[in-house]
Amino acid sequence: MQDTVYDPILNARRGLGWPNWQRSEDYYVEGMLIWLDVDTRIRELSGDRRSLDDFARAFYSVNNGSHLPAFYTFDDVVATLNKVQPYDWAPFLRAKLDGHGPGAPLDGLARAGWKLVYTDTPTDYLKGVDDRNKVLDLTYSLGFTVAQDGAVRNVVWDGPAFRAGLAANTTVMAVGDRVYKPERLTSAIKDAKDGKPIRLLVRKGNVLRTISLDYRGGLRYPRLERIEGTKDRLTTIFSALK
Repeated sequence: MQDTVYDPILNARRGLGWPNWQRSEDYYVEGMLIWLDVDTRIRELSGDRRSLDDFARAFYSVNNGSHLPAFYTFDDVVATLNKVQPYDWAPFLRAKLDGHGPGAPLDGLARAGWKLVYTDTPTDYLKGVDDRNKVLDLTYSLGFTVAQDGAVRNVVWDGPAFRAGLAANTTVMAVGDRVYKPERLTSAIKDAKDGKPIRLLVRKGNVLRTISLDYRGGLRYPRLERIEGTKDRLTTIFSALK
């Protein structure tokens, strides 16, 4: 994750091909998950008497009244964390910054009393995003996003659509033998759970072709779900932001 800090320097925020494969400025989103891990770990180890807020007060409340830059190092971060809550923070952070997964760092989410799950219905937020952008986001099922007019937007690297040869600058003309509509595609995804193939007639330039997607997983949308019997630290964290 640490190497993604160099992305805006090397690429000057130019458009990239397959950004979901290359990663980009992941230090923002993944960084938040790492700090959530730090926060909930401090809370757990201190019996919920201390939190990341205590670290922030100690770390940023320096040189009061000065408007000059206050430079710091990795060791300064570790030292302040240890003052707030003793722990092996250096190897913990190094593993997060230099490691390669697997997957996103979700330990902090679990320690906050929640888990990531996938259901066949989108959350109100995700539905609102799709409605506003006039798209059908199938990122977590077929692995692509398609506009209401059938124009393919984003394709996930090595997802079902990618493996079937679907790419951007392509238009979905039909689902099975019927003209494309978003609801017809979602119905086809549901029917595929019973073994029915998902056939799409697509157009790229002047070329029409039919592709078949090998997918049986149904509709999948991410959401957070409470872990029964655990302390809900996430609500406590968010309540302090109001």
